[in-house]
This record gives sequence, C-alpha cells and structure tokens, in this order.
Amino acid sequence: MTIINGVSYRVFKDHLFKITTIIASFLLLVPLILILFYIIKNGISTINWEFIINMPKPVGESGGGIANAIVGTFMLIGIASFCAIPLGILVGIFLYDHKSSILSWWTRFSVEVLQGVPSIVIGILAYTWIVIPNGSFSALSGGIALGIMMLPIIVKSTEETLNLIPNHLKEASLALGVPYYKTLLKVIVPCAMSGIVTGILIGIARIVGETAPLLFTAFGNQFINYNILKPVNSLPLMIFNYAASPYEDWHKIAWGASFFLVAVVFILNVITKLVVRRWKVQF
Repeated sequence: MTIINGVSYRVFKDHLFKITTIIASFLLLVPLILILFYIIKNGISTINWEFIINMPKPVGESGGGIANAIVGTFMLIGIASFCAIPLGILVGIFLYDHKSSILSWWTRFSVEVLQGVPSIVIGILAYTWIVIPNGSFSALSGGIALGIMMLPIIVKSTEETLNLIPNHLKEASLALGVPYYKTLLKVIVPCAMSGIVTGILIGIARIVGETAPLLFTAFGNQFINYNILKPVNSLPLMIFNYAASPYEDWHKIAWGASFFLVAVVFILNVITKLVVRRWKVQF
C-alpha cells in the first residue's frame, strides 16, 4: 500500500476530504457573517421601543418609526398564508395520493414552473388581475401575489413529507375499517405535520422580505391601514424607499427596519428548527 509520510493513501484522502469540507463550509459562512455584522452594526443603534411603535416622521423632522410597515407586513403575511396554506396542503395531499395520474403530472409540472417564476413577474400579474380591475392598489393584491410565491413551497414540502410516511400505516388504518378520508386526515397527515409546518414557515420566511411584487400591488402607505382593499406599507418597501432617499435620517430608519426584518426571518428559522425537533416522527 502506498505510504505518504507514514500515512496510508486512503487515510490521507479521507483527511483531505474532511479539510476541504470544513474550508468550504467556512467560506459559505463568511458572506453571511459579514452581511449580518454590517446590518447589526448600522441598525441596532436605531432599534428601540419608540422606533417600533411610532409612525414615520415627515421630511426634515428627526426620529420616527416603522409601526405602519410592521402592521402592513403582518397583514400581507396573513393574507398570503390564508390563500396559500389550505390550497398548498390540499394540492400536496392530492399529488401524494395520485402519483401517476395525468392531472397530477401536470399539477406537479405547474408547481415546479411556478416556483421558478421571478417575483416581479408575479407582481405584474397580480397588478393586471387585481389592481387594474379594482382601480386601486391594496393589501389584498399584495397578499395574493405573496401567496402565489408561497404556494409551491408548501405543495412540495407537503408532498415530499407525505411520501416519506410508510405505506403500511395507511394499509393498517384501512384494514381496521377506517374510511379513506379519515385515514388521510387523522393518520397520514398528522405523521407529516413536522414537514408541513416546516414548509409553511419556510414559505413565510421566503416572502417576508420580498419587495418587487409589492411595488405593483401594495404600493406603500405612510399611515397605518387595516383595510385590505387599501394600500399598505411593508418593511421591504420601506427599506427600498428610504434607502434610495437622499435623507440621512431615512437611511437610519432603513437600517433599523433591515435589522428588524432580519430578526424576524431569524426567529422564523429558529421556530422551524424547533418544530422539526418537536414533531419529528420515528418510524
């Protein structure tokens, strides 16, 4: 056996592979750490309770907050979740239960294509389908656009998680005389709840930072608005508008909003990990 400095060639390759993997992992973390460091450095000094609960101030006045953007963001997430979660789970169950039908093939193909559609294109479609007929920008149109983006993630996560469930669980339930729909809803789906909830949280984390579709739908609002048929602001829209402005105070607000948005995404990812650990089913 070939010997290199007293170490076998196979052991040398094993160590080389481990070192390469560690270096690649470190290189992957470096951009993320730099981005987070820069956002925290510029944004954490702006964050306080008044910043969260106050409204934006007019140009020329110092201070102000992001309350309207926070309310609008959660309104958009709520509308998107209401539209995408039930439909996504039902479509995922259908694809699991009808693996080889023509309709399921076309549905799966459509979901994959939809997942690759640019967000700005979805925003333009929502503008054409909803904003123009209604004659006004609105939270509803923005939420539907985000829901369309969120839908493929939920469908794929639901289908793939259900495919991991052993088939003998369904067979045992049916053998005991349990109706087919109850077998799906009370045996199969609960076993896949971890993956389904994970897909939902990942979908929310995916859309919470989207700006492009909201430019054509939600549009933005300098005030707090609870009417889903009227324009609303959001954190990504506020960051986009304030960062492009020539005012130093608005730049500080943009950094603070960026820090708050990154914190929300981080919390969603932590919750996702906890859900996976809490509801993980061993077969």
